[in-house]
Amino acid sequence: MRVEALSEARVVSVKIPTEVYDEMALRVPEGDRSSFIRQAILEKLESTPRPDRLLELGERMSRMEREFAEIKRYLADLEVLTYERGKINPHTFCIDNVDHKIVDFLLHYKGGTTPEIADYTETNRWLVLNRLKRIQKASKKQCGKPLIDFYGGEKSGKKKAWWISEEFIQE
Repeated sequence: MRVEALSEARVVSVKIPTEVYDEMALRVPEGDRSSFIRQAILEKLESTPRPDRLLELGERMSRMEREFAEIKRYLADLEVLTYERGKINPHTFCIDNVDHKIVDFLLHYKGGTTPEIADYTETNRWLVLNRLKRIQKASKKQCGKPLIDFYGGEKSGKKKAWWISEEFIQE
């Protein structure tokens, strides 16, 4: 914005503190004060963003946040996202509701026997056993170590039970 570009001038009344007026009177000659104030206002206006520009930037930011959330959701659907660095989502290896129930049981109790898990999932123990082996094999193939392991000895008061590896899960 330039002063010459303005077509019509308007009168503005401004109250300023006495100290500011005295300082202006010392520095700016009497005939130049109006143009000095006009230039100061124009300089300040140039450094202040216009409201329509702020609105446009806000809308762009909202759109970017929505798109980022959508990308994040797609990555989670593809099971690329993990809970933390070095930790994986145990549900990554689930293919259906039965698998999710098995993993939920193991996450809650940290381990369990095949019959206990079968009772929880309301299915037979052979189906649970096959699912546990499949989850174990898939996690070992993808991560290098199995997410769940079978331990034939006694651990936490249970014998011949499946245990979820603590190093993989989020606490």
